[in-house]
Amino acid sequence: MHQDKRIFDEKQYMGHNRLSIIWRTVIALFCFVGYYWSENPKPVQVAIFRIGHYPAIDIPHSGKIFFLLGLLIMLFSAMLTFILHTHTQVYSKHIIIDGFWTARRVKINLDTITHIRKSRYKKHIFRRAVYNLHSSGIIRFFTSGNEFVELKDSSGFTYRIGSQKAPELFQILKKQLRYIHITKLS
Repeated sequence: MHQDKRIFDEKQYMGHNRLSIIWRTVIALFCFVGYYWSENPKPVQVAIFRIGHYPAIDIPHSGKIFFLLGLLIMLFSAMLTFILHTHTQVYSKHIIIDGFWTARRVKINLDTITHIRKSRYKKHIFRRAVYNLHSSGIIRFFTSGNEFVELKDSSGFTYRIGSQKAPELFQILKKQLRYIHITKLS
């Protein structure tokens, strides 16, 4: 069996998605504030509003549970930095996008691609990680980054592949598509 040479390879990890980082940090900060509040349970007047007594004062070690939970969330967040979300591989005649664990592998044949373009995402920080998300006629793959490469094939599918190396991916795909279409004509 003949194995094609890999032309492009990019791995994107779950822990690098900004939205996920923000959510985990906010929840961990909530836990640390709960711990601080349990250690200093007296009411406090802060500028406009008043913070009352610690509500779980009757529950022993509740503050330590909050502290431990905050540490576990931060440890989990650090571990997510090593968990693979998408693995994009470009070969001479196809693209393979592999997801983590039980996700189905997606193979896109380059000889069916009719249009390619590189673009930037809109300027906002809240973009969740997606793998093989079919929405509004577009199949999306994204973990992190500001740019994507959009491919349209002859059967009407549009693939939007988010990448941290979008210019490099775009140039490689453009070169491969040119080569494939030249060989088809001759």
